[in-house]
Amino acid sequence: MIDDLHHASPPVPSSALGAVRLADWGVIRAQGEEAAKFLHTQLTQDLALQTPAQARLAGYCSAKGRLLATMLAVKPDEQSVLLALPADVLPATVKRLSMFVLRAKCKLTDDSAAWAVWGLSGAQAREWLAGAAPAEVWAVGRLALPEGRDGLVTRLPDDGLTPRFLLLQPADAPAPTLPVIDPEEWQGLDVTAGLAWIRQGTVEQFVPQMLNLELIGGVNFQKGCYPGQEVVARSQYRGTVKRRTHLFALDGTDADATPGQEIFHSADPEQPAGMVAGFGRLEGRPLLLAEVKLAALESGTLHLGSAQGAVLTPRALPYPIGEPQ
Repeated sequence: MIDDLHHASPPVPSSALGAVRLADWGVIRAQGEEAAKFLHTQLTQDLALQTPAQARLAGYCSAKGRLLATMLAVKPDEQSVLLALPADVLPATVKRLSMFVLRAKCKLTDDSAAWAVWGLSGAQAREWLAGAAPAEVWAVGRLALPEGRDGLVTRLPDDGLTPRFLLLQPADAPAPTLPVIDPEEWQGLDVTAGLAWIRQGTVEQFVPQMLNLELIGGVNFQKGCYPGQEVVARSQYRGTVKRRTHLFALDGTDADATPGQEIFHSADPEQPAGMVAGFGRLEGRPLLLAEVKLAALESGTLHLGSAQGAVLTPRALPYPIGEPQ
């Protein structure tokens, strides 16, 4: 099986090029002169030194180093931070973070109603954004909107060929004038980029390295402490990560998968060998990111749901496992 990891992923179809309103995403606002300082003590990334021209991919961990949420942090101004993340984990995330604010000058609120989260992909999207389209991954540009307002445009990781952006703009701002793409096609682009977001079904299932989070800029090992930091650091420096997330095609065009669904190996039908971390489609073809035991990639086959389930065919990630990006 390990040889199949070098098979190239198919090119992105035109059906995945354009814009999609990410209705299943929400936004947390952290407001106050110590907002960034507080979040710096809670997340896996450095928010203290973050500038408005930078986004941060960050994880929020339990004391055991297990991810409770993953999010994108941007700074619209010096006294606020916006955290964009899947909506199904947002209420628990804002509630838990609020428990630790204490005397910090920071107020956390669910600001989802005020913001529209858009996914944009392809050269046409880059042209539509014009000067607001950042060239570097995790860089932020400002999109001029009517009434003197701005949209925040973050360059996302991609498959190495197709530029992708996350646009945060006021909920009442005009929609991007781009072809509309299906949400599952956008999720397929996340999958081929090797970017898995924590969803309800995967809360507390992974340490950051299991999702390759440190390989795509989601963990800063030089910053100060945060919940679970000792576990995350130990996994990194002692080489104890025995599970990683890989990209797979799923046999059968009608096949479906859900984050949190278990993966089984042909040689061990009783014990799960991994878990679905992300699922999407490109031109109808099902693709998934699955966190699996590294040993399970050496021989045999992997299957969805049971040892008799749909076969997972390995595909190449756009970044090498084990080398930070």
